[in-house]
Amino acid sequence: MEKATITFIGAGNMARSLIGGLLSSGIRGKNIRAFDPDPEALKSALSLGPISIYDDSQSAADGADVIVLAVKPQVVREACESIRTCAINQDTVVVTIAAGITTAFIKEQLQENCKIIRCMPNTPALVGWGASGLFTNSKMDDEEKNIVDSIFAAVGATFWMDTEEDIDIVTALSGSGPAYFFFFMECLVDTACQLGLSKETAMALTKQTAAGAGHMVLEENIDIGDLRSAVTSPGGTTEKAIEVLLESGFRESITLALKAAHSRALQLSNNSHSAQ
Repeated sequence: MEKATITFIGAGNMARSLIGGLLSSGIRGKNIRAFDPDPEALKSALSLGPISIYDDSQSAADGADVIVLAVKPQVVREACESIRTCAINQDTVVVTIAAGITTAFIKEQLQENCKIIRCMPNTPALVGWGASGLFTNSKMDDEEKNIVDSIFAAVGATFWMDTEEDIDIVTALSGSGPAYFFFFMECLVDTACQLGLSKETAMALTKQTAAGAGHMVLEENIDIGDLRSAVTSPGGTTEKAIEVLLESGFRESITLALKAAHSRALQLSNNSHSAQ
């Protein structure tokens, strides 16, 4: 990993979080390259440390061990065209983090025997608490997979999927998941304000409660349901709140929401495949 050269095509927020994570993990700046048509994005990436920035994507990709396509789905085809020669002529691993972009689509744009990894990170990677699902059906050695794993492990936890279809579930669960928690927190804050707390106090309590609950789930080797039960004293305030949530169809709403996100992820992947 220390000697691998990693190129980011695109220097947006996610790419910069990955670059920052790599630098913090001890990867030398000279092994990290970035290209973005937006000079301000490149400037922001360079502010993270002494990385190499490029004026064109082909120069950035030339000689790289790993190329991360950190671009929006609608420009993936163009990005692939710009690095095609490098990807074909080099023993390079290409990673896509664009939602709905399949490995089949990337291989169609590059070459059938190219080494492709599809990854779905999420926005908590921006603060080092990401969850990234990864999949590949390409033949590559353990060192190559470990290099890619290390890129995303630098900003959180990594999870390798058995099938590419699982990535669509990851997209609905952890990819979109932070927004579900943020929305729930919004509702808590709004209602606490209705009950009489100041916005500042309600926000501070909600943030700390969410962070504390998250840390308990991560650090305690206890089932989530058991953790909930431990807080839910018979006849108490928590039990009454949970009863109302269940009666109002909260569990069913979560199920429907996740299935809707999954359905949309499948649609995006199918659109990507048919676009070939």
